Amino acid sequence: MTRAQSPRNRTRIKDAMASAVPVDSLCVKGWVRTVRRSKDVAFLAVNDGSCFASLQVVLEASLPGFDELARIGTGACVEVTGALVASPAQGQSWELKAAAVGVLGDADPEYPLQKKRHSFEYLRTIAHLRPRSNTFGAVFRMRSSLSFAIHRFFQERGFLYVQTPIITANDCEGAGEMFRVTTLNPAKPPLVGGQVDWKEDFFGEATGLTVSGQLQAELFATAFGDVYTFGPTFRAENSNTSRHAAEFWMIEPEMAFADLAEDCRLGEDFIRYLVRYALDQCGEDLAFFNDHVEKGLIDKLEQVAEASFATMSYTEAVAALQKSGQSFEFPVEWGCDLQSEHERYLTEKVVGGPVFVTDYPKDIKAFYMRLNDDEKTVAAMDLLLPRVGEIIGGSQREERHDVLTRRMVECGIAPESLPWYLDIRRWGSCPHAGFGLGFERFLMYATGMENIRDLIPFPRTPGNAKF
Repeated sequence: MTRAQSPRNRTRIKDAMASAVPVDSLCVKGWVRTVRRSKDVAFLAVNDGSCFASLQVVLEASLPGFDELARIGTGACVEVTGALVASPAQGQSWELKAAAVGVLGDADPEYPLQKKRHSFEYLRTIAHLRPRSNTFGAVFRMRSSLSFAIHRFFQERGFLYVQTPIITANDCEGAGEMFRVTTLNPAKPPLVGGQVDWKEDFFGEATGLTVSGQLQAELFATAFGDVYTFGPTFRAENSNTSRHAAEFWMIEPEMAFADLAEDCRLGEDFIRYLVRYALDQCGEDLAFFNDHVEKGLIDKLEQVAEASFATMSYTEAVAALQKSGQSFEFPVEWGCDLQSEHERYLTEKVVGGPVFVTDYPKDIKAFYMRLNDDEKTVAAMDLLLPRVGEIIGGSQREERHDVLTRRMVECGIAPESLPWYLDIRRWGSCPHAGFGLGFERFLMYATGMENIRDLIPFPRTPGNAKF
């Protein structure tokens, strides 16, 4: 086979398939999904990732080098120049009648993605190739599209995009689940009094990968009013569930001059916007998920886009669960953290739609959440959706210096470890609020995919850092 050399000029298959008229000559480049051949004709299904559909390429026996080209293997990369003509086959409007075919990259016969159904578990073992499959092509097109929608939502509302540090010396959640970042020799670290001397490390103190950009975003909110972060975060949590990953992406807006009610309104607008954007812009991929992954997915998203978002306090939620007569795996009592089974019951049975649960007990929430007047609860909120439970967690932040200092001590956090965070409460403090949304968790909801490992290109989980 000849190895083609050509300029990058090409027509994306998405654009070719959307053509309103035949085209005498165009060039497409992509990867062969399937090959069907006979004595006088061969058909290649070529996909370039621009859309779900593959373009059928027709190779006739009169094509120069036909015998050799008809043996192209699945997975090969090709460029094809020819005429876009109406297709007589069902299910496709156009096909490409090849005038010239060049092989940009051959494929060995052992190509792992043959024409058969592969399990998601198997595809995770070939994460470098799974984007070429139907399911993961759809997943990552939706991930890209909704990433753009996130920025558009906040930019349209005048929010400043701020890039918070990935390496940090503070643990926002205080849970100690940070990955250590160090240049010290683990076999022989410098010691002082039997303890590691972090002053000898690269940054002169103990550092780790961030679990959240929230604290730094709060600082920017007190200068710019409304800000948001969108970037990778990390949790060194040894959890092997379908909803946990060690590396994931978070969206975290922060608003100055905002209370808990305004925080809830932003969360509602945000979810509604993303769902509507997916419905309007990702129709082909959503149709695939609706047919092959989660039946009724599109109806579910339509319902959320049009739903009224209810609000109830944590105390009201606990009372409703206790009165339900439902037998839960985890007993419900005031002061306990709500589990997924409780959250789903609230949305699916009590409310029948999305619901914000607010004003949680202070003892189960983070130090930075504003203490309510009852001294028992904090101005926190979780947005719960049917079938999934919590999807957003946020709060009004504690803007009072003395109360924040007291809460840090109560939570076992030394105030002197975060002097810059406390400083904002000394100079021009103001009410402010924000929330966090795990991007992969939202993608699970929007696609129907059940495992977070299948919503991020190269998942990082306990025992797995391949690729």
